Amino acid sequence: MVEELVRFSITVSRDILAAFDQKLIQAGKHNRSDALRQMMRAHIASECWRKGKGQLYGTITLMYNHHVPSVLKELTSLQHDHETVIVCTTHVHVTHDTCLECLILSGDASEIRGLVDAMGQLKGIHSLDTVITSR
Repeated sequence: MVEELVRFSITVSRDILAAFDQKLIQAGKHNRSDALRQMMRAHIASECWRKGKGQLYGTITLMYNHHVPSVLKELTSLQHDHETVIVCTTHVHVTHDTCLECLILSGDASEIRGLVDAMGQLKGIHSLDTVITSR
């Protein structure tokens, strides 16, 4: 789907524009419009995530000790309970004791938040990180 673009103007101080342009150069970007679109999308996604409303996309990345009693059973159960927002999962054995799992998500913000919160409560989870975006 090709987005229809709309031209608009904004007014900012020279200092803000100079700092913005410097950040673009440092990031190897040369297009203010692309950078502003990315910032706007990030802000919209952040608000949807904060309010628990709207359609979101993203990932959950977690590291856990698979020897902790019931962690595998509980993770599997949670994933089945939230199957409507999980597109796919990838599981990697990092060490004899540690697993890395990545879930790709698409769906309602409140359901995704519920899955993240529930996973964060499990014993044996070493780390849990999310990346959330919107369309």
